[in-house]
Amino acid sequence: MPELYQEFITFEKKHGSKDGIEEVIVGKRRLQYEESVAAQPHDYDAWFDYIRLEEAEGDIDRTRDVYERAIAQVPPVPEKRFWRRYIYLWVNYALFEELIAEDVEQTRAVYKKCLAVIPHEEFSFTKIWVMYAHFEVRQRDVTAARKVMGQAIGRCAKLGKEKPFKEYIHLERQLGEVDRCRTLYTKYLEAVPTNCAAWGRFAALESALGETARSRAVFEIAVNQPVLDMPEALWKAYIDFEIEQAKAIINGEADEDEEGEAPGEPGDRVRELYNRLLDRTKHVKVWVSFASFEASAPGGGGMEDARSIFRKAYDALKEEEGGMKDERVLLLEAWRDLEKSQPRDKQELGEVTKMMPRKLKKRRMVMGDDGEEQGWEEYYDYSFPDEEKAPVNLKILEMAHMWKKRKAEGDP
Repeated sequence: MPELYQEFITFEKKHGSKDGIEEVIVGKRRLQYEESVAAQPHDYDAWFDYIRLEEAEGDIDRTRDVYERAIAQVPPVPEKRFWRRYIYLWVNYALFEELIAEDVEQTRAVYKKCLAVIPHEEFSFTKIWVMYAHFEVRQRDVTAARKVMGQAIGRCAKLGKEKPFKEYIHLERQLGEVDRCRTLYTKYLEAVPTNCAAWGRFAALESALGETARSRAVFEIAVNQPVLDMPEALWKAYIDFEIEQAKAIINGEADEDEEGEAPGEPGDRVRELYNRLLDRTKHVKVWVSFASFEASAPGGGGMEDARSIFRKAYDALKEEEGGMKDERVLLLEAWRDLEKSQPRDKQELGEVTKMMPRKLKKRRMVMGDDGEEQGWEEYYDYSFPDEEKAPVNLKILEMAHMWKKRKAEGDP
């Protein structure tokens, strides 16, 4: 800062009026910011501070000039991490033009220039597209907003970004355009058919509209996809949907044969889904969930059906490779907890208690990657009552064999 200017500031502070002093202080800060951005033009924090100063002063033309100078400092490297701070200059600029300057055409021009600067072949910023579209909606130009979001999907879909789809669907949902939402979901799922969350939201949309058949059809298409990112979440959503439908039928809020099918028990669809899922996986949580449905959910068959499922699950897990001991323990504990949750006169703890295993501490040799013995380690194993009979029988056979051998050696 020039020495003469510093002396002028000192003089104003001593002898100037209040307005004069404030003007001098602002001028001093402005000069400091000018020196800072001149030394480091890509220091966007310095530009933000400078802009805040001019906005506080209320001079629209001067503020706009600083914004224009700031956005001219384009990051030299086409990497998104270097652009994030820079893009917020554009965001603030657009909001300034719309809310403070109240210049609609200038705001639109800012959005267009920002989108022209971004290297969309390398990356994009969904936030800018969405803000631009919402701005057009506020101007009551829905056609322009849709055009913007369509461009966003075209540019961002190539980069594997899903957020433009979500935002566009959300916008159409707010506008009440259900058919457009369906079309967008169709395109969305054509682009990323593995996205279970998207399938679930599509089905939830149809369900919220009371379109049970459409929602069920969406779930059916989804679960039959060859590859899914989170199939367990999708199956859970489908099963929860059918449980809600069974509850609605029981409460008289829906028809059992609304699709022209033969009427059956309200929970039949849920059972069918569980059985289809168990054909694909024997995970213990699926068995427990199935049994819990039968025990307490609307449309369930009661505790006796739940116990039958627990027995079937135990046998199925036992037949798997390795016997799946840990999973069987979890299953039996879930069975026991479910029994305890029933009224005391309906509890049948005897069967599951007899099936509970003993926890044993054992030792085994640890082998290194080179095949060398590393020493002994302790571990816990489970001994199930239905598996303890086999060793006894083998012991009897072994003793019989030894007796026969001794007898043969003793004969002349």
